[in-house]
Amino acid sequence: MKISTKGRYALRMLLDLAERQNDGYTALKDIAARQGISKKYLEQIIPILNQSGILQASRGFQGGYRLAKSPDKYTVGDILRLTEGSLSPVACLDHEPNQCSRCDECATLSVWQGLNRVINEYLDSITLQDLLDRQRERYSNDYMI
Repeated sequence: MKISTKGRYALRMLLDLAERQNDGYTALKDIAARQGISKKYLEQIIPILNQSGILQASRGFQGGYRLAKSPDKYTVGDILRLTEGSLSPVACLDHEPNQCSRCDECATLSVWQGLNRVINEYLDSITLQDLLDRQRERYSNDYMI
């Protein structure tokens, strides 16, 4: 499994918004500049996040985007499943029940199921707030005298 640029950039964009959650709406151009991501690329990600209800949008002079809920309500797993579609390590796990004609005699299926479970449990255990806390902790320990 390889996370695409779309998934990585969506996560960075949402983390940027989470950092500014109490500041109101944030312009897309400001996120793009801070994150070093093309505004046009972010414009392609916005519809996915808007349709899922993750973002609130405001138009006009002071317009922009903000998270619809607090950062502790969004998991990395939820965000990546929205942008990537599936986090399954093999295609046969994309559907429930498994539609592979070999699933009853597949000697490796349990390996892929276990890996899939570990991936999803791990990514679902990390929220945007967790990432913010880790980032703040890292920067607070990075001082010089």
